[in-house]
Amino acid sequence: MARIVMKFGGTSMAGIDRIRRVAQIVKQQADAGHEVAVVVSAMAGDTDRLVNFCREASSLYDPAEYDVVVASGEQVTSGLLAIALQSLGAKARSWLGWQMPIRTVEAHSKARIDSIDGEALTAAMQSGEIAIIPGFQGLSEDGRVTTLGRGGSDTSAVAIAAAVKADRCDIYTDVDGVYTTDPRIVTRARKLNKVTFEEMLELASVGAKVLQTRSVGLAMKEGVRIQVLSSFTDENTNWTADDLPGTMIVGEDEMEIEDMERQLITGIAHDKNEAKITLTRVPDKPGAVATIFAPLADAAINVDMIIQNVGREKGETDVTFTVPNVDLDRAMQVLEEAKGKIGFNRLIPDTNVAKISVVGVGMKSHAGVAATMFKALAERGVNIQAITTSEIKVSVLIEEDYTELALRVLHTAYGLDAEDAA
Repeated sequence: MARIVMKFGGTSMAGIDRIRRVAQIVKQQADAGHEVAVVVSAMAGDTDRLVNFCREASSLYDPAEYDVVVASGEQVTSGLLAIALQSLGAKARSWLGWQMPIRTVEAHSKARIDSIDGEALTAAMQSGEIAIIPGFQGLSEDGRVTTLGRGGSDTSAVAIAAAVKADRCDIYTDVDGVYTTDPRIVTRARKLNKVTFEEMLELASVGAKVLQTRSVGLAMKEGVRIQVLSSFTDENTNWTADDLPGTMIVGEDEMEIEDMERQLITGIAHDKNEAKITLTRVPDKPGAVATIFAPLADAAINVDMIIQNVGREKGETDVTFTVPNVDLDRAMQVLEEAKGKIGFNRLIPDTNVAKISVVGVGMKSHAGVAATMFKALAERGVNIQAITTSEIKVSVLIEEDYTELALRVLHTAYGLDAEDAA
């Protein structure tokens, strides 16, 4: 029998009827003899509602009190799920972050998990108790409630799985696994049985919304196997711990070598939350680029793709790069303030862009991946504005209007289309 941490997101916990369905899924695993802990998110929309309350109370709210308010959403769902499980005859009890405790460090509203004392929780699970834990929260060094930032419940689940040495962390969402690309856009997308930590980390970082990047990075560091699956199933569905219809996120040692060699590209992701900035007539001399990116770094603005164009005749060049869309206004303000030091002529923003990324561990042993991408897009008239690569990823920046076309074209070009799709 297995020790399992199950995590349910906001859509899975959206209302009493959904919580009752989650209780049935959890009880199935407990009835099969498995040791179970559950991590829950707030009901869908509740965190936004609570955040808005804070903003309405004061635009300059205290982050410590903000955490007290927004952490209450997960506290509500943990208690309700415990009640629902008890009504089914299960032995269940909620555990708040301070009761374990989940120790955190750094700033309120974006804390980082430092350590978890899993001894008492492990003992409770071994006694047959189903532990229900609110995700997204912990305890600061001075005993205050903290929150981990958006997506923090996934990170909570993985951290708890590591602390109790769970065999697996099952993350239930509104999708039934990880697909080769967004199935809402590409009808021939296929669900993947297994994905490596490294691939999932790249996919999450370039736009795939299935898992939160921090949780995947922590899982890779701690060696926590993750399964992604859906809680939106028929009530008569009865899964066992070893027969679940989702996607496993595992280390490369669990992947079949033949599969890794045959599957050149695992998935294609897209991200429309990028903005492009071009600085014209920047002095083409040593240190010039540093004067651009140092103030952006000081302002905690992440820069992704960078292109320095061919130098002009007068010792000048154009520099193009991308930043998150939400940081565009702040980035422009920072650059304008540093204009005298940088020495650029014009600052040209562009939000009509999208990043398309192909990811796969097979790239490590195969050449020509980028060439296939560039050729396929060129044949359909899609212009590439910027390029960035890693050992297992190639990303390009294109005009946003071509996003769906690019996904479909590349999905076919890399042989990812499902054979039985309509």
